[in-house]
Amino acid sequence: MKTRITEMFGIEHPIIQGGMHYVGFAEMAAAVSNAGGLGIITGLTQGTPEKLANEIARCKDMTDKPFGVNLTFLPTVNSPDYPGLVRAIIEGGVKAVETAGNNPAQVLPYFKDAGVKVIHKCTSVRHSLKAQSIGCDAVSVDGFECGGHPGEDDIPNMILLPRAADELDIPFVASGGMADARSLVASLAMGAEGMNMGTRFIATKEAPVHENVKKAIVAASELDTRLVMRPLRNTERVLTNEAVERLLEKERALGADLKFEDIIEEVAGVYPRIMSEGDMDAGAWSCGMVAGLINDIPTCKELIDGIMAEAEVLIRQRLAGFLDS
Repeated sequence: MKTRITEMFGIEHPIIQGGMHYVGFAEMAAAVSNAGGLGIITGLTQGTPEKLANEIARCKDMTDKPFGVNLTFLPTVNSPDYPGLVRAIIEGGVKAVETAGNNPAQVLPYFKDAGVKVIHKCTSVRHSLKAQSIGCDAVSVDGFECGGHPGEDDIPNMILLPRAADELDIPFVASGGMADARSLVASLAMGAEGMNMGTRFIATKEAPVHENVKKAIVAASELDTRLVMRPLRNTERVLTNEAVERLLEKERALGADLKFEDIIEEVAGVYPRIMSEGDMDAGAWSCGMVAGLINDIPTCKELIDGIMAEAEVLIRQRLAGFLDS
């Protein structure tokens, strides 16, 4: 299947593995890239330019296919060494970057000069148009269904994707609620050039997370995610657990007086305990509603091959079958 996204990133299938905190290690990215998609290393999980450079080198030892790095720009007091991280990406020979969070305009000239293609994650049409205007090569359009930060507009993909198609000139991929061939074919029908999967890739054999995390996703239904930090306008979709329900009770009790410090125990620094140690009640962790569509833990190759084979059947047989011969 050829789309503007497969051509842009030099990949076989129009499937991208989004950056995920404490999931997007070299093992994850290489497995997806080896299966024909675009694997992504999560830059801020590494934290320092030296560690990121080492992770890029590890990934190159595991795959000779294209892979990318996610660089999320956060409004933090102690900002990461973003210039150093950009330098590590460019010097590592990475040719694809997924940016997220704040406007990436300050780093785009460096990536452009190095021939790096940039895809920016957006949760609205207006942010997508802004990304296009500053020179991003593509965007990942995140619907309200997505795990992590869905923005504050609450527009699901059945509306958001066609709206993006109406407005954008650059290619985009669908993100949020993506799990299988139906997701891909529907996204293509609505104007996307591929899809980005996060939660679905956590529930794979190669995902470098604790088995408890994978089992929790398989066990969850589409009803088991919650929106937290909405009063702080930093909404995150997470899988429910004891810590999440405790956090939501604090939000209800404190109302407009809620401060980040009130919920720091449930959200700060919990990812290593969850993803690495398998402590499923340690705190809030990003998970999409798509968990309701995930019922197994395949290899990345089994997953992607299955999606592409079924997508062909859907397009050639089911959809074509609706037309008069």
